[in-house]
Amino acid sequence: MKNNRKLTLVIQAGGESRRMKEDKAFKEFLGESLVQRLVKRLQPLGQEIAIIARDPSAYAFLNLPVYTDVRPGWGALGGVLTAMSVAETPFVALVACDMPFVDPELLLYQWNLIRESNFDVVIPVHKEKLQPFHALYRVDACLPAVLDAMEKGEQRVVSWLDHVLTYRIPTAEIEAYDPSHLAFLNLNTPDDFKLAEEIARNYHA
Repeated sequence: MKNNRKLTLVIQAGGESRRMKEDKAFKEFLGESLVQRLVKRLQPLGQEIAIIARDPSAYAFLNLPVYTDVRPGWGALGGVLTAMSVAETPFVALVACDMPFVDPELLLYQWNLIRESNFDVVIPVHKEKLQPFHALYRVDACLPAVLDAMEKGEQRVVSWLDHVLTYRIPTAEIEAYDPSHLAFLNLNTPDDFKLAEEIARNYHA
């Protein structure tokens, strides 16, 4: 039986990093690899942390479970499927490895909200866009919906959300935990990295 008080925190590190021209997960960010930074930011939540990546051996130094996509070739949606397939807990939080300001307090709020409600997904909305890689998912409801979307040939990572009970966190609620909205900043280029490091130094974020 799954413990309803448990959560699996999954770092999606399977992207191809085309614009970066190197693996973002291992690019240095203020003296440590970006993936190490994310692990440290998630550790205060005290839950299981796992990683989805193409080459598990490259992540052995983290001493964490690492999984490859259960259905390769499906991009971000495949990462969502894998996270839900490997989790041994009823809830999954999915974050992207190129988001250096992932917010543990906001994730904790999302987790408490999904546990205390009948929502299947708790997902922030930032600049009118859903943020599936800073979201909480109820596995038993979401996994069948993801599989159904894939069977229909859907590729979009949020294509299935209308088929489950989804709570879209509005700006006012997000700002109670992350007033600067840094949690949703993702890094795609070397210039993005430089800017984010500057932000981290200036705001001790």
